[in-house]
Amino acid sequence: MTTPLNERRIANAIRVLAMDAVQQANSGHPGAPMGMADIADVVWREFLNHNPTNPQWANRDRFVLSNGHGSMLQYALLHLTGYDLSIEDLKQFRQLHSKTPGHPEYGYAPGIETTTGPLGQGIANAVGFALAEKTLAAQFNKDDLNVVDHFTYCFLGDGCLMEGISHEVCSLAGTLGLGKLVVYYDDNGISIDGEVEGWFSDDTEQRFNAYGWQVLRVDGHDADAIRQATVEAKAETNKPTIIICKTIIGLGSPNKQGKEDCHGAPLGKDEIVLTREALGWKENSFVIPEDVYAAWDAKAKGQTSEAAWNELFAQYKAKYPTEAAELLRRINGDLPAEFAAQADAFIAETNAKAETIATRKASQNTLQAFGPLLPELLGGSADLAGSNLTLWKGCQGVQENPAGNYVYYGVREFGMTAIANGVALHGGFVPYVATFLMFMEYARNAVRMSALMKQRVIHVYTHDSIGLGEDGPTHQPIEQIASLRGTPNLNTWRPCDTVEAAVSWKSALQRKDGPSALIFSRQNLPFQARNEAQIQNVAKGGYVLAEEKGELKAIIIATGSEVSLAMEAYAQLEGVRVVSMPCAEEFMKQDAAYREAVLPAHIRARVAVEAAHVDYWWKFVGLDGKVIGMTTYGESAPAKDLFQFFGITTEAVVAAVKELTA
Repeated sequence: MTTPLNERRIANAIRVLAMDAVQQANSGHPGAPMGMADIADVVWREFLNHNPTNPQWANRDRFVLSNGHGSMLQYALLHLTGYDLSIEDLKQFRQLHSKTPGHPEYGYAPGIETTTGPLGQGIANAVGFALAEKTLAAQFNKDDLNVVDHFTYCFLGDGCLMEGISHEVCSLAGTLGLGKLVVYYDDNGISIDGEVEGWFSDDTEQRFNAYGWQVLRVDGHDADAIRQATVEAKAETNKPTIIICKTIIGLGSPNKQGKEDCHGAPLGKDEIVLTREALGWKENSFVIPEDVYAAWDAKAKGQTSEAAWNELFAQYKAKYPTEAAELLRRINGDLPAEFAAQADAFIAETNAKAETIATRKASQNTLQAFGPLLPELLGGSADLAGSNLTLWKGCQGVQENPAGNYVYYGVREFGMTAIANGVALHGGFVPYVATFLMFMEYARNAVRMSALMKQRVIHVYTHDSIGLGEDGPTHQPIEQIASLRGTPNLNTWRPCDTVEAAVSWKSALQRKDGPSALIFSRQNLPFQARNEAQIQNVAKGGYVLAEEKGELKAIIIATGSEVSLAMEAYAQLEGVRVVSMPCAEEFMKQDAAYREAVLPAHIRARVAVEAAHVDYWWKFVGLDGKVIGMTTYGESAPAKDLFQFFGITTEAVVAAVKELTA
């Protein structure tokens, strides 16, 4: 081992901060930070190109701690290198309203690029960062001026590699040749249950060789070896690199290093005293000597790097002013100034056409109209482009053209969605990804993460109900829409026709503070006539589609394919209003006066109809109302037969209204 003592002392600052903060919180994971401190020392002090005084500098390298339980490693690094994260913030580790929660949370502390904790999703986000960098660079860089030029560094552990999502995303990263992705594997052989040999015996080197990665092995406590491997990793521009770092978890703790005891629990006060002695660290808790701070401080270096890039970008702007303005617009996440007006014109045109088509086809038509206006769109599907209808005429696969705008993700629903989160976090793109609604289940936790991080990711789901027919109960979604609607900060749209489909896309694209799920039908749905005011109200999530004839006695609420059933029932009834509610979340954001105008509180006779699980709708119809929908799984048969068999029919809606108003 060739690490000099003074360099080890610099790395030890991470170890003592991690064990002190975890001990003070009486909760946390000191083992990984202590074991990876030597790797972090080399990467952060010598290779990571960042500016602590401007964490949002566009051309910074991205760093992802995929093994997010070791969050004190990242917090220590941010503090030591000069980010706005004080020693007092570290003392508040895992406390309410602190900048230092138990896992890295995007938006809490400067320098946290993504929320990690659900193992495997961090490396997926890192693949998204690297994909975004490569694609954005291909779209904007010139032969003489590379203004998009940065690396993505990712730390991960055994747990990340055991999670299946790591296979999905690392396989794709190799196929895409993401040469600016460098991953450091903390190969310490320990997880919560103990030594991993009994349940994780993969040959990681051969696994990543098979993916098409460059694979390097080092002693994770040998700074020279880590340094040399990182140089090799950066030199390989056609393949991502994984550096397998053999480490000792909890290094420095005389009685707990190398054991599961230090994985997810404080070392204990007595053991911390012994660890300080073993490390030769004489300072008290949360005290870092000035010479160690000086060795870590990255502010001046970061400012110099950013200033050099600013000069480069100034040259770029002078020579390529149109491209420079476009790049800045996209990095800022702003849509083109003319987009809203052009989208409204398309919606009006769509209304005039009055087409009866599947909403998945209406979605594709909308993409065909919006795509040329939005070069920031980066689409994709999990091997279902021909069914999801996510391709439009201007699509080019990034596999064939690095400057393209479409990713063929293969059958990787979970990986695809988590990669899209990374793309959105990187900036410069608005990603949309697609699969069948049923297979949202594979991606569920990544959908949750896009909502948790409030990222503009558009989740496109087709084949939305028993209406997909013969594929049967394995493919027919029942509870999935309710699950999506129950996800905080996610807007779930289920449009009933071409106009609502176009509005749902416009709303999702304009929304900067969170993701949207757009749910489309396989089967054709009839067009619903609207006046101009109704078209404007679609964006409010719920609106009166058909006014009552005579005195209002009952309300029918419907979404998607069932709006046509509601309208057919309306034609047979008096005193009934039909409310189309394509997005309940947007409807609930409207002011009380608008909601009351659409759903007057005194009208208790309410019927909701949707070919999905009934439970969601009780809050709108009340216990006195009725919900027509699904309470079981589906069956394999033609769609028409299924709607009849499960009682989701015009006749059922009419009967329910008559019973409530009798």
